[in-house]
Amino acid sequence: MWILALILFQYCLFSGSYHASAADTLAPTQSISNGRTTLVSSAQTFELGFFSPGQSNKFYLGIWYKRFPDTVVWVGNREKPVMGSHAFLNISTTGNLFIFDGQNTTIWSTNPSRPPKNPVAQLLDSGNLVVKDADADEDAESYLWESFDFPSDTQLAGMKIGRNFKTSTNRYLTARKGVNDPSPGDFTYGVDDNGSPQIVVREGTQKRFRLGPWNGIKFNGHPAQISPIINHVTVFNTEEAYDMFEVMDKSVISIINFNESGLVQRLVLYENTSEWTIMYTLQNDLCNDYAQCGPNGICKIDQRPICECLEGFVPRSEGEWQVLNWTGGCVRRTPLVCQKSEGFLKVRNVKLPDLLEFKLDRRMNLRDCRVECLKNCSCTAYANSNYNGSGCLMWFGDLIDIREFIDDQREQDIHIRVPASEIRTGDSIWKSRRTSIIVISSMLSGLLALVLACCYTISKYRRKKKEPQANKEDLELPLFDFVAVASATNNFSDSNKIGTGGFGIVYKGKVFKGQEIAVKRLCSNSQQGVEQLKNEVAMISKLQHRNLVRLLGCCIERDERMLIYEFMPNRSLNYFIFDETRRKLLTWPKRFEIIMGISRGLLYLHRDSRLRIIHRDLKASNVLLDNEFNPKISDFGIAKMFGGDQVEAKTKRVVGTYGYMSPEYAIDGKFSVKSDVFSLGVLLLEIVSGKRNRGFNHPDHYHNLLGHAWLLWNDGKASELMDGCLEDSCVEAQVVRCVHVGLLCAQKHVGDRPTMSYVVRMLGNEEITMLPPPKEPGFYIERSSSDTNALGLHTEPSTEIEVTLTLEEGR
Repeated sequence: MWILALILFQYCLFSGSYHASAADTLAPTQSISNGRTTLVSSAQTFELGFFSPGQSNKFYLGIWYKRFPDTVVWVGNREKPVMGSHAFLNISTTGNLFIFDGQNTTIWSTNPSRPPKNPVAQLLDSGNLVVKDADADEDAESYLWESFDFPSDTQLAGMKIGRNFKTSTNRYLTARKGVNDPSPGDFTYGVDDNGSPQIVVREGTQKRFRLGPWNGIKFNGHPAQISPIINHVTVFNTEEAYDMFEVMDKSVISIINFNESGLVQRLVLYENTSEWTIMYTLQNDLCNDYAQCGPNGICKIDQRPICECLEGFVPRSEGEWQVLNWTGGCVRRTPLVCQKSEGFLKVRNVKLPDLLEFKLDRRMNLRDCRVECLKNCSCTAYANSNYNGSGCLMWFGDLIDIREFIDDQREQDIHIRVPASEIRTGDSIWKSRRTSIIVISSMLSGLLALVLACCYTISKYRRKKKEPQANKEDLELPLFDFVAVASATNNFSDSNKIGTGGFGIVYKGKVFKGQEIAVKRLCSNSQQGVEQLKNEVAMISKLQHRNLVRLLGCCIERDERMLIYEFMPNRSLNYFIFDETRRKLLTWPKRFEIIMGISRGLLYLHRDSRLRIIHRDLKASNVLLDNEFNPKISDFGIAKMFGGDQVEAKTKRVVGTYGYMSPEYAIDGKFSVKSDVFSLGVLLLEIVSGKRNRGFNHPDHYHNLLGHAWLLWNDGKASELMDGCLEDSCVEAQVVRCVHVGLLCAQKHVGDRPTMSYVVRMLGNEEITMLPPPKEPGFYIERSSSDTNALGLHTEPSTEIEVTLTLEEGR
């Protein structure tokens, strides 16, 4: 006890000079105390000290970004916080870090690997807290202890996740229990080094998510490899098995956050910004749930239902599969009898099954692997392990956790063992299909050549005529040739059609080098003419934000008016949230990410872009989703730019979508940034509820969705607005906050609605606990039973394809 008292006395003696210097090292003659002193890394990147989450009186030793103190990346005493306001950190002469409280009770301590001569603790610019000899070189081999060996819920650049076989150190992330509770939760994220490394998320002892085996370059199915700024490094040898990453762009900060719900998310912070954005979430769809389709099933996210049996297998229980319960999986249609006539069927582009019962031989080629599997009657499948281009993986018993990937992800193939009868059936089907494909392809090729030749001839003729068209020099972005666009979309075939609306049709296309595009082709009688097209080009070509769709170019020849965008594989938001089956794919965490993404995109338009832009048609169908379900605002055909100090404008021609238009715009033609805020409020409530504002029906009243949400709010039942399929994934407080913010945005009077900067703060900062109470929403007028709308306008029944209305104002 007297030693602790002496150290405390020494701390009092030296603390004044220590705090003033903001040093990055801690010596045995110094201490860090709660609320008074911290360590700051030499480049002012990270800070170490004590913090208390929320309104708690518990104190934890933590490391955070100095510029962003809310982003705590490491916690030392997670399992045993200091109770009360007095907490101290010291380092002993034996190199042992320890925390003690106001009663001189040791709360937490470390155990250095060897005794030092002159120990110091140093906070490095990597975020790593290390103990070393003061005179030792800056080398990891000289560290006696380091916080990187004991991660919390965050992986920093340079931090290894995995096992050190020499020291028996196993580094893994453990999610916190709650947003304001950093103590260890039930979820863990780490590397399973059984044979070939895999990344696994567990809840307790149960697997909840898995990335496929490492193949010498990447983990099977890992999306992180698509980013040029992130370099993943995986090492697997006799000494270590770990995964880490490096950030190649110094203007970018990136971390992997493992949140309280067990989601693994890569967060990115760009230079001169103050908000983290989600680059991707590993668990981004239902096929990522471990063993979603049971033994010998395969998950296909782009099909409905998403589960089916592997070829040669049938459901174990047909009744369970009829009600979408796939946990029982599949069994063989014809049992194997281990005859020489047995063979294999190839399943392409998949996440390989879990390595439960398997054998790995990295020296064997694929042909020898097949022979070896046939020799063993228990071998059920084989694949190339792809370690340096070769290697053999063989599975024994059931095949668990297989999923199919989209074509452009180029994952691995697996060969499934089947009896001879299944091979013959498969060969027969393939030969029949192949013959049909050859005949049809030949016919289509000739027809396409004829059509394109005609188009080219007509194009040459019409170019000579002086027809009204947009001035190409005014467009300031690449121009696509009509013939090239027609070829890319298979001559605008119905099979390439992905959407339609009042403007015309959207087609999927593929141009040179396989790049996928979306072609928005305006029809001749479209309400969106040349001026709107030029307006959209002028708007979006100058905008750059991850939550705005990217315009690649346009095509203007003869009477053709087409815009070419980046292709969004998951279509639009309304394709999911208003569909009884697809809505289940958007769990609450994913919906909240979408809400935040839309809000950030709108904030950029209103405040951060070079000119203030009012979208005027924000709705679910104008929010597109990329392959990671990240939202991107689209369709700027009727958007307006505001310059200087302009805050409001008025039009005689009201253009927009009924149900999303604000009262002042729909009735008086007045629009401003607050008009977009109103639309966002409606959209936010639609995302929470999975119901459309327009056409909403309830047995107890005739209000629209806005009115229904207002009634629930006044009754203290805001959480009841939530889509029923979100019960297992929702965070109720977050749902209620989103309803609250949605109602604030959709208030009747313009002046009552918040700005987008405040909307983003309210949604993203749970520390803001006192939100203003909402007032009555716009169009809070109960419809008659005959569904007459508030404006007295005739409206068509709501459909998946929404119509943009043009309302003429009488004068």
